[in-house]
Amino acid sequence: MSDFDYDLFVIGGGSGGVRAARVAAGEAGAKVALAEQDRYGGTCVIRGCVPKKLMVFASEYPGMVEDARAYGWDLNDPEFDWTKFRTKLEAELDRLEGIYRSLLKNAGVTTYDARARLKDAHTVELSTGETFTAKHILIATGGRPVVPDIPGWELAISSNEIFHLKELPKRVLVVGGGYIASEFACILHGLGCAVTQFYRGAQILRGFDDEARGLVADEMQSRGIAIHCGTNILEMERDADGIRVKASNGTEAHFDQVLFAIGRDPNSNDMGLEELGIELGRRGEILVDRYSQTPVPSVYAIGDVTDRVNLTPVAIREGMAFVATVFKGEPTPVDHDLIPSAVFTQPELGTVGLTEEEAREQEAIEVYSTSFKPMQQAFAGRADRVLMKLVVSKATRRVLGCHIVAPQAGEMIQMAGIAVKMGATKEDFDRTVAVHPTMAEELVTTRAPVRSA
Repeated sequence: MSDFDYDLFVIGGGSGGVRAARVAAGEAGAKVALAEQDRYGGTCVIRGCVPKKLMVFASEYPGMVEDARAYGWDLNDPEFDWTKFRTKLEAELDRLEGIYRSLLKNAGVTTYDARARLKDAHTVELSTGETFTAKHILIATGGRPVVPDIPGWELAISSNEIFHLKELPKRVLVVGGGYIASEFACILHGLGCAVTQFYRGAQILRGFDDEARGLVADEMQSRGIAIHCGTNILEMERDADGIRVKASNGTEAHFDQVLFAIGRDPNSNDMGLEELGIELGRRGEILVDRYSQTPVPSVYAIGDVTDRVNLTPVAIREGMAFVATVFKGEPTPVDHDLIPSAVFTQPELGTVGLTEEEAREQEAIEVYSTSFKPMQQAFAGRADRVLMKLVVSKATRRVLGCHIVAPQAGEMIQMAGIAVKMGATKEDFDRTVAVHPTMAEELVTTRAPVRSA
């Protein structure tokens, strides 16, 4: 008979926490509980990847209609019904949340719809007043959008609210230059909004390959998105013409909606962590070792609350590694190396491995890169360009990085990511016969480097 109420108590019902709870209960036979104060599914399912990608799909149809006409299809002028789309979207999110709840129930996990905090190293206290003891506690509380401290901040929305707008605004200001801000700038533009994007830095998508992010920015602007770099908001106020925004570049303009996407902070506040000796980083991230363990041996943390690699599949992998380590007797460090990712702008950006800038700081490299008009869009009369790029080590010939800017770049980088993770060389790519005619064939047909560094 255990001295604890549970073998594992998970705090947070997002992708990482739910996976860890399910596997610990269903595969390892542990007695597991999970507490979630909001909706099950977390950021990804409820207010992130899933609804965002559905909005991406919706926003791409106007371009498809234009291309269809160029290909000889006689189509009427389309109209987008935001209310119809939003209603269906919300129903889909309800369905997915129900699936998450069912998965936990079927695995034998006890769930509590409440906020949880740590009372001591083995005790969880719920907002209902209940307390439970657990041999192990896993914190998987994710993150939340950052809200700036400026006059009028309450007039804006964050990525949490964007999916539930009662009506689609005609004029939108997106503030931020990361992937979330850039994706929503493209989405809203595709849905028919006039979009302006402010970013305080020199170029959007900081941290991505310079050549790739430069092309994405150029394509966004050529499609009609007004990007203003080196620009931030000083203050906002509402008047008869909407939200009046005063910018750091000396301009003022009116918008119907302002969306802040300037970063995310870990959800670690008021959880009793520091009182237990669990150290938090500068932004509130829980500091853990490579096994996701805190300095308190019974307490672990995974996902965005640790601010390591803030991606849903990474949180799921971290949850699986935690269960293997703690409940299966298989110590499994988390592998954060060579993680493929995609930015669902228009065009998409897919990336795995080192950027050209990172690689040249590390060793001597060759860069194989080509940018061109893809056949499908060129025939339709569009000036869109795509990029296929490999960053290669001169010494080992290994492909250190692969960067793709193109429609469906996310799908392509998933496949390329396997080769890069396996340690493929440029000659391995060269030996692969091209699939013709495709955009991605350029990854295996480019023979001469465009530059060395």
